[in-house]
Amino acid sequence: MSKQSTWTAAVATMLGATLGGLFLWRSIRTQKKKALKGPASAEPIQAQLEVEIPPSPESPAPPQTAKLLRAQTLLEVPPVIVSSLDEWETLWPAFQKDLSVYPVLGLDCEWVKSVRVSVKGKACAVSLLQLATFSGRCMLVRLLKFRNAQIPLPKALVGVLSDPCVLKVGVGCYEDGKRLTHDHGLTLSCTVDLRYLALRQRQAVLNNGLSLKSLAADLLHVSLDKSLELRCSDWEADVLTQEQMTYAAHDAQISLALFLHLLEPRLPAEGDAVFAPLAACCQGLVDVPFRGRYSAGEGEEGERRRRSRKSTVDSPESGDQQVPDPRRNKRKPLGIGYSARKSPLYDNCFLHAPDGQPLCTCDKKKAKWYLEKGIGELVSEDPFIVRLLFEPSGRPDSQKDYYLTAKENLCVVCGKAESYIRKNIVPHEYRRHFPAEMKDHNSHDILLLCTSCHAASNVYDGLLKQQLAEDHSAPQGCEEGIRLLEDSDRRRVRSASRALLSSSDSMPQSRKEELLAVIQSFFCSGQQEVTQEMLQKAAALETRIFNESYVPHGLKVVQAYADRGLCGLMELERCWRQHFLNSMKPHHLPPLWSVNHNHDKYLRKYGEDLQIQLN
Repeated sequence: MSKQSTWTAAVATMLGATLGGLFLWRSIRTQKKKALKGPASAEPIQAQLEVEIPPSPESPAPPQTAKLLRAQTLLEVPPVIVSSLDEWETLWPAFQKDLSVYPVLGLDCEWVKSVRVSVKGKACAVSLLQLATFSGRCMLVRLLKFRNAQIPLPKALVGVLSDPCVLKVGVGCYEDGKRLTHDHGLTLSCTVDLRYLALRQRQAVLNNGLSLKSLAADLLHVSLDKSLELRCSDWEADVLTQEQMTYAAHDAQISLALFLHLLEPRLPAEGDAVFAPLAACCQGLVDVPFRGRYSAGEGEEGERRRRSRKSTVDSPESGDQQVPDPRRNKRKPLGIGYSARKSPLYDNCFLHAPDGQPLCTCDKKKAKWYLEKGIGELVSEDPFIVRLLFEPSGRPDSQKDYYLTAKENLCVVCGKAESYIRKNIVPHEYRRHFPAEMKDHNSHDILLLCTSCHAASNVYDGLLKQQLAEDHSAPQGCEEGIRLLEDSDRRRVRSASRALLSSSDSMPQSRKEELLAVIQSFFCSGQQEVTQEMLQKAAALETRIFNESYVPHGLKVVQAYADRGLCGLMELERCWRQHFLNSMKPHHLPPLWSVNHNHDKYLRKYGEDLQIQLN
């Protein structure tokens, strides 16, 4: 090859390498620019990276994170009651200092929820406002105390509620603001509903719903007391009980703990510019009422798809109601959070009579008990058979008996052989009131279901319970279902006596005589003077009385069927068994399982005229 050809090849090679390198450099630079100028989704991606990549020893966690208390620690901070301007002025500086660090308030409201104390059917006014800061401090502001005493609300309270630079977080806080405006003329702005934030967190596991109690359990592993007695208690009482104060404070404190938990990866450092990044994390969610249909990442297209769906889908029958099959809901997997059995339910051990007649199956622990007590002898190890050394109290009517069949440890609906739990086909709230004659050998109505099928079955059970409640005037969750009621007369007497004991000297004479008349009419029909001892007794008066009309839903339904005697109770039993077959369509029921199990036996043994004694 000539020198000219060699030189030409060398130059061509260098130019090619140079152009190739330039092209590669431009490609890499373009990709970097796209990553830096990414769309709005870049922010969640960055937040996700902050969660997934653990901090290295060289880059420890930001200092402010260490100062944020755990939820359980927040709940241990005792709340304080505010019923006067002096109490507010004493407590406000500490709260103001907390808000300068993190301008966020956990907020909730309480009001009397029982219709019996409302006026002309109108809802009662908000009586208690709960406010909590990031340190766990919680004020319980008794709004009605201010209004009844004709004292204006503290200006700082009015200001902080309307402050657009202080976030107010909770479940239903926007709706609470509407009530505060209607009842007390307060303006609540800059609210954020925690349910929206929870739905935005794609990595958050929400098994139990979007109530405050469910969010606390799923995200913080904290159990809140939401008993009906506390929720429907008297929030207008002169003195709140410790249980009421704790219940109310926990709602506000846990709201703030949830907010900090949901934003933890992106929490800004302390300083003057904390509010802006906090508000940025809640962009699009401030002062927005919760509609219950929000889904993170879905826009108008997702909303159109939802609206175009059919309102109902084919589902198993449950009475006359058609409902979506909860097992088809892919967004919320059923059964997560259930505690599955750690051991099989059926050991399929057999007990035999002294003459060798099979009596029943039982678990191994019970079979070994007969051996240990010396009242049985081992016949076989596999299968495990124990022959009794005494005459049993009863024998099966035939060898084709449900209790003589071996049963498999699997879900009777789908056949799944793991993560199963027991299912009461006739719910315990009804079965517990059955007469003793119908409780013998009721293991027929205890079947194994996997956690998903168990949860779906509970949904269908709720529909039948509601139907029974309507058919037999046995409502669930109303005043008839509350054991204790607040006696308004006793409460008035107690309030009058406490007022006389605490403020008698400064009270106008006319008011004093009015309160004394209330106490006189209660204790002595106005014919005897009110003594100091009587005042002390009235001040400690118990205002809660037993609700004589209280009848549990289950008992009322059983009573309705028991009015028709044994046949009526058998009909209720048959109703629940048939409901299970219709709604769940089980494919793996044990042999000889029947909706009429033991009914012929009851009629032969007791007759239709059996005197029913309910428990």
